Amino acid sequence: MSTDESSSLTALLRAEQTRQAFRFFDETHAEVDDELIRICEIPAPPFREFARAAFVKQRFEQLGLIGVRADDEGNVIAERPGLSSGPRVIVSAHLDTVFPDGTDVHVRREGGRLSAPGISDNTCGIVSLITLARALATARVTTNGTIYFVATVGEEGEGNLRGVRRLFTDREFQSGVDAFISLDGPGVERITNRALGSRRYRVTISGPGGHSWGDFGIVNPVHALGRAIGRFAAYPAPLAPRTSYNVGIIEGGSSVNAVPESAAMVVDMRSLSSDEIDKLEAYLRRVVDIAVREENLQRSMSGTSLDYNLEQVGDRPSGETPADSKLVQTAIACSRALGIEPRLDCASTDSNIPISLGIPAITIGVGGISGNCHSLTEWYEPVGRELGLKRLLLVTLSLCGLAGELAAYSTTADD
Repeated sequence: MSTDESSSLTALLRAEQTRQAFRFFDETHAEVDDELIRICEIPAPPFREFARAAFVKQRFEQLGLIGVRADDEGNVIAERPGLSSGPRVIVSAHLDTVFPDGTDVHVRREGGRLSAPGISDNTCGIVSLITLARALATARVTTNGTIYFVATVGEEGEGNLRGVRRLFTDREFQSGVDAFISLDGPGVERITNRALGSRRYRVTISGPGGHSWGDFGIVNPVHALGRAIGRFAAYPAPLAPRTSYNVGIIEGGSSVNAVPESAAMVVDMRSLSSDEIDKLEAYLRRVVDIAVREENLQRSMSGTSLDYNLEQVGDRPSGETPADSKLVQTAIACSRALGIEPRLDCASTDSNIPISLGIPAITIGVGGISGNCHSLTEWYEPVGRELGLKRLLLVTLSLCGLAGELAAYSTTADD
């Protein structure tokens, strides 16, 4: 960060509007907890986030944001206009959880700890988005640039980042976005500036099916799938670039005494390198083909055979917002100004999409601590949450600039 930018951050910390917003964070712990619980208890299962989206839309309207709307994918979008045409900054958090319809999302208080599925990932991000808007309104902050508040759908699992993909096909956001900040989960140390690429496939093997006794000897999709999984699990994934794979779902069969008509698995492949993902995909295709051919050959006397199909159900691009970019350096400087020593990180988040489009983007935590993420015993404790909220405010205002001040962020600064 340059001397001028450092001076701007110092001035921002001393500004009365900033101090008022900081006081708001310090004095509203109980209110934010209550809203966190209220949002968490509105189910937001994959592809069915509409109830939680409706609540967030209502809150945006109550807070005086303008242009509040839901797009045709289900994202909720609102804006807080600045006095100038730019910079334009998107602050975003995803609405969805990994938990299906019918999951008990009642929040249990255990001392200072709040426990419920989805309480951390990503209810704490959504409540921080709302709390930022509340603080700006309470402190009567006026910015030079415009802040867009966006609650996205489809970040988790087979949602395949469908919300943020749709956002950046909107003509309004296809150009002229100066920065994208995604709020995802607890903590304050990580600044995710590298997008972890991933590819996901549903592999289905099909056959005639039959009776386990009367039709013994015909091809069995489960047997072939088992062979494929055994081979795939032996893939020598490199440590550098770090690469991973996982068979997360297995489906098939109807009865213990029936030869299944089909069997399927859903496979997740990730790497810091797109080349390694390509290699993993090629290996997956090869082992499935070998497994099916082996089963067909072994059972050829039965006159039956298997077919298979690989369907891509997820593809998240990789990329990076450079560590020396204005956005990352601003986030680092704002963190250190509050006594946080940040670390740069790589993960798969909503930021993957803007990063892949060349838009500066990062994902940050919003404070607090958590455990058992993506499980029914997930918990969140808002200890130190105000530090995460203050960092979020500082980053946002450093990018947009307080009215009458020059924004610390400029897309031309690196030119």
